[in-house]
Amino acid sequence: MSDRTFRIGPIRPPSEANSLLIQVTNGCTWNKCKFCQLYRHTKFKAYTADSIRADIDNIAYWAERVRKYERKGVSAFAWDIEGINAELSNMTNTDEQQCMYTVANWLVGGGENVFLQDGNSTALSSGRLTEVLVYLRQIFPQIKRITSYGRAENLSRSTAEDFAELKAAGLDRIHSGFETGSDAVLKRINKGVTQEQQIRAGKAIKDGGIELSIYFMPGVGGKDLSAENAEGTAEVINAVNPDFVRVRTAAIKPGTELYQDWQDGRFELCGDDDKVREIRRVIELADAGLDTYLVSDHMINLLQSAEGYMSPAGDRERMLGLIDRYLGMPEADRRVFQLLRRTLRAYDLDDMERLGTAERETLRAEVMKENELGWSVRMNGYICRYV
Repeated sequence: MSDRTFRIGPIRPPSEANSLLIQVTNGCTWNKCKFCQLYRHTKFKAYTADSIRADIDNIAYWAERVRKYERKGVSAFAWDIEGINAELSNMTNTDEQQCMYTVANWLVGGGENVFLQDGNSTALSSGRLTEVLVYLRQIFPQIKRITSYGRAENLSRSTAEDFAELKAAGLDRIHSGFETGSDAVLKRINKGVTQEQQIRAGKAIKDGGIELSIYFMPGVGGKDLSAENAEGTAEVINAVNPDFVRVRTAAIKPGTELYQDWQDGRFELCGDDDKVREIRRVIELADAGLDTYLVSDHMINLLQSAEGYMSPAGDRERMLGLIDRYLGMPEADRRVFQLLRRTLRAYDLDDMERLGTAERETLRAEVMKENELGWSVRMNGYICRYV
């Protein structure tokens, strides 16, 4: 590895698409969730503060290289993109090329947000993480937001005072994959955490002044635990009042333990309608005092436009109306919409109206040919069930 490269991990939330990615840990401390195989063959490692500072120094080096292409005095986001691309294309070290590209993409996009990777970055000792946060903001004072993933079980061991210290050092938001608030579902997917720990962690984060973004997986409990999945999640949301709840529709991938459970008959997949009903139930149970925003920012979600503030005073009725509009459609039309979403031909229900009569009838006949429920494997290799 070149002295001018820095580590970049494999994942980040969609909301961090324009963020600078800095890897402070490698892998996941738990690594046993039945639905996930991302880090299954990766041993967890927390990098030293010196190592992370060296990465930040290398990022600063590339930032200086990129800033010579900034057209100052023209506008806030005026850059010589052709010049940047020319320099990138002339580079022979592909690792350095990737690092410069990453920094250039960040600066051209505003250079304001940073995301700390990997799957459980807050597992870094609080003192080490504080040191990294302070140094990062010293080197890049223009940063407006620093975000990290955090595992609820680890987070539940910290106090509001611990999180307030991280906030003062520069950590603004934590993403945490709660997935569900039901203890029965948490046990089924081997999440290694309890509802009580989720609530304790969530309250401490909020009390410490850090924004909290949690993830909810409709359908991850299977058919028999569908109601528990929704209602347990609503209990956690109402207790914690997170800033964001991000919908990540459950789908199983070959190679995971959950896929094996399905093949062996121990897990019955929910259909799209079941998952939509779970989302509806969570919204329906939202307390009046919540200021939580439901986010549907992933392509695997069926109704991506069903997002907004969950409280009755917010967007609850609009979201429920959209969901009820879908559920009120004839089964053939629901299946057609599912097919269009899974093949990326539709974004929302209004796109159905753009189908010609002949095309719609052809699609209706296609999706209703069999009495058995159909399967789709078209979403990045994940298995999704029709109605």
